[in-house]
Amino acid sequence: MTPAPERSRAQLRNHYEVERALATQLKAAPTPAGRARIYATMYDELFARVPDHPRLTAHRDPDAERRQVQRLMHLLRPYLGRDTEYVEFGAGTCVLASEVARHVRRARAVEIAAQIPADVTPPANFALVLYDGWTLDLDAGSVDLVFSEQFLEHLHPDDARHHLELVHRMLRRGGRYVLRTPERWTGPHDISRWFSDEPQGFHLREWSYREVAAEARAVGFEQVHAYWNGRGQRLALPLGLLCAVEAGIACLPLGIRRSLGHRLIPMVTVALEK
Repeated sequence: MTPAPERSRAQLRNHYEVERALATQLKAAPTPAGRARIYATMYDELFARVPDHPRLTAHRDPDAERRQVQRLMHLLRPYLGRDTEYVEFGAGTCVLASEVARHVRRARAVEIAAQIPADVTPPANFALVLYDGWTLDLDAGSVDLVFSEQFLEHLHPDDARHHLELVHRMLRRGGRYVLRTPERWTGPHDISRWFSDEPQGFHLREWSYREVAAEARAVGFEQVHAYWNGRGQRLALPLGLLCAVEAGIACLPLGIRRSLGHRLIPMVTVALEK
């Protein structure tokens, strides 16, 4: 496979080996407390050992940030209102959460570390909530809308159901969890893509529509609304149709799955309703 732009094959290989080793430690941790300790330091170690990591070398592009926020706002806008209590997991620099705050009563971003740039002042109705990846002290039935973008795939397989249970608990009746996660059958979507047919880096598990729906229903979500979401478009489709498309893609050779994937199923996008 051709190296990624601006990175040599050797740099990609180093990134892959470092991330795979750290992911292996995380997968092997037998308890939530042990995993929380690894979560707290693994990105620092990754960046120290991979100085060419794109998150370290990429220049901030306000125009690209603005376009991404616009695309995600298009997805979220139907669920936003002046009385909405909003929570976002894995919010990063909180650019989206800060924009959402302009349209809701309160916006909170849940992260394991503060990443808001020093020169950015968030809105008055915004709050950053730091947690250890497991315990989160938010009142039950107090939130209208939860959102995550490329978050679920980073959770240990044993922690994903706990995360969904936590979200289900904090939502009010009729509240929704809108999430987007890379689609399993068109991956892997992490650094493993260059060297492996399976995710072995910080994507600890990649998901299909069928798998997300099954986990959501197992913790008590009553409705799973499925969407085709790509290039700024949001199209509601029957969950069964998207599951059928996935089943068809799964039968194809990996190279064809990848080439078709960004057109047929760019991301798993669902709204889970309590």
